[in-house]
Amino acid sequence: MGRESQADSAPPPAPAREASGTQPRPGPAAAVQSVRCYSRGSHETEEEFDARWVTYFNKPDIDAWELRKGMNTLVGYDLVPEPKIIDAALPAVRILEVVKDKAGPRKEIYPYVIQELRPTLNELGISTPEELDLDKV
Repeated sequence: MGRESQADSAPPPAPAREASGTQPRPGPAAAVQSVRCYSRGSHETEEEFDARWVTYFNKPDIDAWELRKGMNTLVGYDLVPEPKIIDAALPAVRILEVVKDKAGPRKEIYPYVIQELRPTLNELGISTPEELDLDKV
């Protein structure tokens, strides 16, 4: 999928921010419902914001470019993402699947990449798609 055709799969858009800036994100003990106010009159609750990003990162066909684009957009916000958003973006297995697909008919590339990444994968406790039997799904 080329970048030109990825307009449909761009990160979820957020309405423009208010000119007055953003307010700090309340902690889990906050008793009030937090709402994001935007200059275009749109309102997005914290839950809607989180759900939008979880949905984006959980797309089954997300590719490496979309993942990078989404992460760059997300870290550009004045907030620390909720753990559920990070959890949705975290699975490195997707990255390994993308590398395997990108290698295509050159079957020697993917095993080489896994071999070179093995110490890091082991250190972080990350399984390959093959170890999780995802290559059989």
